[in-house]
Amino acid sequence: MQFTYRALKDGKEINGVLEATSKEAAVSALVHQGIHPLSVKLGGKKSGVLTFGKPKVKLQDLVIFTRQLSTMVSAGVPLARSLATLGADSESPALKDAIQGIVKEVEGGAPLGDAFGKYPHIFSDVYVNMVRAGEEGGILDEILKRLALQVEMDASIRKKVKSAMAYPTVLLVVTFVAFFGIMLFIIPKISHILTDLGGPNAKLPKYTQVLLNFSNFCVQNTIIKHIPVLSLIPGLNKLPNLLFLAALAGVGGIYFIRYIRTDKGKYNFHLVLLKIPVVKTIMVKMAVARFSRTFASLMSAGVSVLDALDVTAGAIGNKVFERSLHNAASEVKNGKQLSEPIGSDKIWPPIVAQMLAVGEETGQIDTVLVKVADFYEEEVETLIDGLASIIEPVMIVILGGAVGLIAASVMGPIANLSKNIGS
Repeated sequence: MQFTYRALKDGKEINGVLEATSKEAAVSALVHQGIHPLSVKLGGKKSGVLTFGKPKVKLQDLVIFTRQLSTMVSAGVPLARSLATLGADSESPALKDAIQGIVKEVEGGAPLGDAFGKYPHIFSDVYVNMVRAGEEGGILDEILKRLALQVEMDASIRKKVKSAMAYPTVLLVVTFVAFFGIMLFIIPKISHILTDLGGPNAKLPKYTQVLLNFSNFCVQNTIIKHIPVLSLIPGLNKLPNLLFLAALAGVGGIYFIRYIRTDKGKYNFHLVLLKIPVVKTIMVKMAVARFSRTFASLMSAGVSVLDALDVTAGAIGNKVFERSLHNAASEVKNGKQLSEPIGSDKIWPPIVAQMLAVGEETGQIDTVLVKVADFYEEEVETLIDGLASIIEPVMIVILGGAVGLIAASVMGPIANLSKNIGS
């Protein structure tokens, strides 16, 4: 069971969560750690539900923490002491609070990976599983160094994408608001103008008629009137279809986020992403790079193939590849070489199975996979740079075309009808 506590340590009030069989055992564990409990309540932090307002930790702070922890572990400093020192020196309040809880978990005998796993808003699944891989193989310092590089690479990728998307996103939001504002307030008036100029039977271009029909749909409230339960709510039956659909989309988005936080939802979401051309390329290359680097490290540390596959599966960060590796582990357990199930699964690039086969023949799987990881990490960086350079102009062209289409749909018929009247 999990217990949430508020306590005093060295004259300072602290909060945290710990595992114990009973409330008395939780209090005893705190006292044993030199902590004076003020309150201990059953119930810990919940996961798998949508929460808001959790403190954020900057990627740069996470990189610094990871690098410093790696250095201290390499120097032989005890883990709990290393964490306590880094927590005291951290400039991030959220990270400092998390480290205090992690120190208590580690002092209580919990593995570092499990302690990190209790703070999913700071440490991702990939981060946690790679730490577990380092503990499993006795290469925690090496894994932490790699994690720092990986977090830096992720931060660099996010920065590039955000930079490329900043201007187009502003354009998209402005265009979206303007478009539906036009649909609700401007187009209905223009529809009356067109009717006055050309009469009720005036022939309009098809794209103009589609625009007018869509505007009428947005302004009306036909959806709510056709739903008996909703029509009983006072005032709701006067709500335009557009606002109702926007509210419905918001509620749907919340439930979608909750769904993809579950294991099944996350798997299905990753499966869909792997069917989108450009996204698929990026995800496959990143998954192969992480698999190759992590699996090679574990093999070089003397971890068995089955244990290495189990740990590496959770460190990839993609549920589809994770399931593939678990299936491959079952095949290996039955006596097959790893290259066989990997080669028969179409989600893996052929080069992975080929390089694995070479490594199995030569007994140098770790060396071969390191080269595969280097190649795919470079490929990911090159691909992201290329995408970042074309996102902005493509978005501008698309948004410009949409604005031009609306203008042509409205102004063209008015001009033509005005000429007809003049003649």
